[in-house]
Amino acid sequence: MSHHFYEGEIFHKRFAPKVHQFTYDYFFLDIDVNDLKSLHASLFKHNGMNIMSFNARDHFGVQDDFLQNTTDLIEALEWEKPYQLRFLTLPRMFNFVFNPISMLLLLDSENRITHAIAEVHNYNGGRVLYPMTLEKDEKGRYIGFAPKSMYVSPFMGYEGDYRFVIEYTSEHFGLAVELHLDNALLLLAQFSGSAKVFTTASIRSLLCAHTFLTLFVVTRTLWQTLKLKLKGGLTWYKPRTQDQIHKEIL
Repeated sequence: MSHHFYEGEIFHKRFAPKVHQFTYDYFFLDIDVNDLKSLHASLFKHNGMNIMSFNARDHFGVQDDFLQNTTDLIEALEWEKPYQLRFLTLPRMFNFVFNPISMLLLLDSENRITHAIAEVHNYNGGRVLYPMTLEKDEKGRYIGFAPKSMYVSPFMGYEGDYRFVIEYTSEHFGLAVELHLDNALLLLAQFSGSAKVFTTASIRSLLCAHTFLTLFVVTRTLWQTLKLKLKGGLTWYKPRTQDQIHKEIL
């Protein structure tokens, strides 16, 4: 089938103002946006409720037709229509989800990623899209840049620049997000995972291994925030008005 999962782990490290790091298990659902009709299984529902599901309205756009939402977005950015269109995200589990980051990848006829859009949510009702044109480095990774424009963490300011590093094959997905300010690396969040086919057996396996993952995304973040606060000496930043509303395109 044309859809996949990538199961692996996330490594998260802050370098300033205090060093703090943690690792936890995670997975992404990799959707072939041009083949949404096959995005279903006995434990999975597209635009509906099931043990695991994907709903278009959890993401950018206003329609239940996710392909149309992505098409509208690509046209608004004045990018060429891609040969392939992939969307990597965390699905709903037991009808609950919070997505720190999802990635829309645009591929050409030679399976090269030409553009990407990072969709980032914060815990204050904000969502922002970071569109970028990618370049391939000597290691075969895809590199993109975007200025930070939304509050995410109470211990990080509002300024800085993101560097995205993407590795994407039929067997492996890697995503690294770096936050830089004044030539200093402040934060690194990195996922590395191996592919699993989109089948009922895979869904059952992921549910067993990550039963409360969508809830843990929230509770683990709150726990790490508390641990970081207890280290002391940190400035507490509050979300601004623009950080608490959904924004589609910068």
